[in-house]
Amino acid sequence: MAEVQPFRGYRYNLAQVGALEDVVAPPYDVIDSALQEDLYARNPANVVRLILNKENDNDNEHNNRYTRSAACLREWLANDTLLQDSQRSIYAVEQRFEVDGRILTRRGFLARVKLEPFGQGKIFPHEETLSGPKADRLKLFRATAMNLSPVFGLYPDPTAAVPKLLDQAIGRALPLEATDHLGVVSRIWPLADHHIVTQITGMLADKPVFLADGHHRYETGLKYLSEREEQARLEGRPLEPDAAPRYILMFLVAMSDPGLEIQPTHRLVRGLPDITSDRLRELLDPAFDITPVGKGDAGCRAAWEEIELGGRQDVLGFGTRADNEWLVARLRNPALMEKAAPCKSPAWRELGVSILHNIAMDELLKPQAGPDGLRFSYVHQVNEVLEDLASDQGSDLAVLVPAATIDMVEEIAGGGEKMPPKSTYFYPKILSGLVFNPLK
Repeated sequence: MAEVQPFRGYRYNLAQVGALEDVVAPPYDVIDSALQEDLYARNPANVVRLILNKENDNDNEHNNRYTRSAACLREWLANDTLLQDSQRSIYAVEQRFEVDGRILTRRGFLARVKLEPFGQGKIFPHEETLSGPKADRLKLFRATAMNLSPVFGLYPDPTAAVPKLLDQAIGRALPLEATDHLGVVSRIWPLADHHIVTQITGMLADKPVFLADGHHRYETGLKYLSEREEQARLEGRPLEPDAAPRYILMFLVAMSDPGLEIQPTHRLVRGLPDITSDRLRELLDPAFDITPVGKGDAGCRAAWEEIELGGRQDVLGFGTRADNEWLVARLRNPALMEKAAPCKSPAWRELGVSILHNIAMDELLKPQAGPDGLRFSYVHQVNEVLEDLASDQGSDLAVLVPAATIDMVEEIAGGGEKMPPKSTYFYPKILSGLVFNPLK
């Protein structure tokens, strides 16, 4: 069972730092250099100095972005920039945001959750991870001994029992509020009422938790725990059952929440210089039925409309930079995926991203790639695809991919499999800096 607990979080002392929105930031992995500069300039205490400190040309083993993050944290703890709550609490969070003209609200809460190795408990990953980000985050864990950003977890709750309790606990209390660079409004309420907290954490005791975002941080938490256990063993004392490193900060949202938004992750592909729509059609023809849908912006939007309205995973949109043509490709025979990925489940093989990479990319397009192979970047909005193709430095090929659903995440993750990387994008991200979980 997933063990969810309240904790004494550290939070910004707003009497000292000013507005909450000036000190919070999105997770490190969506902060580019321009946003990093903006966050640095916004407030000397902005959390970016902890989660993504700047690199310097003269960095070395003893003075680097991780040691500077640790120094910032020590200073902020010493001068009361950060204060620890006096009571063990969970923290209700509400995010209001706009998608395609719709105003959505996502509700959840922050708590600490006991770490479980995958396959040994009730916490399930849904995406593959990469070694680089985990090595980066482990250095930060070691330096700061603090969960600076939450993992994002989902739990089944078809009757919305937990959200109802959260609404009851919040009542008419005024929240702290922050609006981020994308216009997402986040509100937070600390909840220390023992009766309510016990009810909420008890409701999750028999539920699985599916990781939506922050897989690298979760796996880093497991590695950090292993290191602390080994250190304790060498010192001749076991790590206590309730020791802080056994837990990780997590934002928990019901899978039935009406504001749960999963966006697609479209691919921008380099390594196919000057590929035209005619050549692309020849290459894809062995596995796909191809339909031209138009040129330029109109063609792109027509392709995306067909994917969205069709509601199928086996339909992809391809746009070529060379002649600005758009094609819709439908997998001709599901047996092709059985042959390409025989060890995967039917649900995994039906995913659009699985079809794209196993059939279109690996089998049909990869042999045509240049000397550096196929290289991918990722965006989530059709407008971002169009901007890339219009750029002088744009990709050779753009691919529109259907969004996965929460049912697909539950079926694949619950079956012990992981989706390919960049299969889902849960929007919006949960801000860093709302509350911190100590690992000491």
